[in-house]
Amino acid sequence: MRIDILTLFPEICRAPLSESMMKRAQTTGALDLRIHNVRDWTTDKHRTADDAPFGGGQGMVMRPEPIFAAVESLRVEGTTVVLMTPQGRTFAQSIAQELATYEHVIIVCGHYEGVDHRVTEHLVDMEISIGDYVLTNGAIAAVVVVDAVVRLLPGVLGDEHSAANDSFSAGVLEGPQYTRPAEFRGWKVPDILLSGNHSEIAAWRNQQAIDRTRENRPDLLADE
Repeated sequence: MRIDILTLFPEICRAPLSESMMKRAQTTGALDLRIHNVRDWTTDKHRTADDAPFGGGQGMVMRPEPIFAAVESLRVEGTTVVLMTPQGRTFAQSIAQELATYEHVIIVCGHYEGVDHRVTEHLVDMEISIGDYVLTNGAIAAVVVVDAVVRLLPGVLGDEHSAANDSFSAGVLEGPQYTRPAEFRGWKVPDILLSGNHSEIAAWRNQQAIDRTRENRPDLLADE
């Protein structure tokens, strides 16, 4: 899979996407990640990528010209263009699973007061928000989306069942996990996990997942 990120702050993306599984995904060839500075597609000597909004108001708006030029130079047949914006669809595991099936995704990171709306109207295929709050810039949100998507690619996690067992993948939150020592400060690991009875362990984990979901995210069980 190839992902191109267009941002005014490339270094925000580079550090977290060069570690751990994201680094391994690129090393193995599962991910072709390219991070670009939108200013590289500006045409004036000051590399201007933003301007004051028409009609007045606070802040600055990203200009359409460099964004269109960047996307049009990177886009190929089948490319999906995503805009990170607070006005987008709330990001969820189902969206990550959808994006993981695409061969090429370009992520445009909004900044300041956002991007010129002509970008949204005529260039973008999908608007995504990672939550009901506002960040300093969209590069941080893009990192979240890339991480969630790339870990779903075949071979990235090592264990093919890992992603399927994650929270939200099965429609519920993941249940509690324990490791050594079996007793810590008087708190013991549940006996069922030490029993060796895999069918009973599976049933216990499933019930724990449902109970945790009911307590922390009852909205996920609304149709139960």
